[in-house]
Amino acid sequence: MITVEHLTKHYGDHAAVDDISFECAPGTITGFLGPNGAGKSTALRMIAGLTPPTSGGSTVDGVQYSQLPNPGRTIGLMLDAAAQHPGRTGRETLQLTAALLDVDRKTADAMLERVGLTGAEKRRVKQYSLGMRQRLGIANALIGDPHVLVLDEPANGLDPIGIRWMRELLRDFADRGGTVLLSSHLLREVQATVDHLVMIGDGKIVARGTLDELLSTGGTFVCTLDNTAFAADLAAAGLAPRPADGGITVDADAERVGRIAASSGAVLTELRAVGDDGLEELFFRLTDPTTELIGATS
Repeated sequence: MITVEHLTKHYGDHAAVDDISFECAPGTITGFLGPNGAGKSTALRMIAGLTPPTSGGSTVDGVQYSQLPNPGRTIGLMLDAAAQHPGRTGRETLQLTAALLDVDRKTADAMLERVGLTGAEKRRVKQYSLGMRQRLGIANALIGDPHVLVLDEPANGLDPIGIRWMRELLRDFADRGGTVLLSSHLLREVQATVDHLVMIGDGKIVARGTLDELLSTGGTFVCTLDNTAFAADLAAAGLAPRPADGGITVDADAERVGRIAASSGAVLTELRAVGDDGLEELFFRLTDPTTELIGATS
């Protein structure tokens, strides 16, 4: 269990993370999403005890990271896959982590096999591709047999086979009772992997809930022969139309929008639920800092 309560980080007058709260329960995979500069990495570093918060805090199983007796045996971290000594081999990297965590050094070879790096264990990390470094970083996070994982951009550099492998690995981890918090810019992959979402924009949570709940709040996209005139029709009906991709989005179901079109005589060329576009559409709509919060009440 990861619990984040009123977590805040100020750099001077700038709030990089602004009073965020959420939980990640055992048996679930939570996606932590937001545009560059939204505060994701800062929040993950505070959860991992690498950056002190200005106020608020976070715990893993009710204990602050810094107070865990052997943190790597409880929570596995991968915050930067490139932060590995380039001169060490893959095996040496994992053997060193095993020694630090008081794990049998032989676990290193088993973990290399688990992440698909058997045969590359004697190569220097500087000779690894980005995808191979990602796999090594995941192995490093798993070697202490933790029941919580925090991963920043774990699919970065992986090919399609590697992405599927990672998805299956995380799903198996969660299905066995583990807790996963991951950040990624690969929105379609996140949608195929996670159960819950926490979306952050400008340091604040703008959406929080299960994937199904949040995708069902997308509203409707509509396109007509005269979008300007139909936007006025929607506004007259008490709705708040917004321009989007050559059409209009509106927080109403498709049936209501269709009835307004029928009564006004507007000719529709497209009418669909925004949720049909999945997480990508939701992400772009909600990470505008002026967007009202969805599902983010305490």
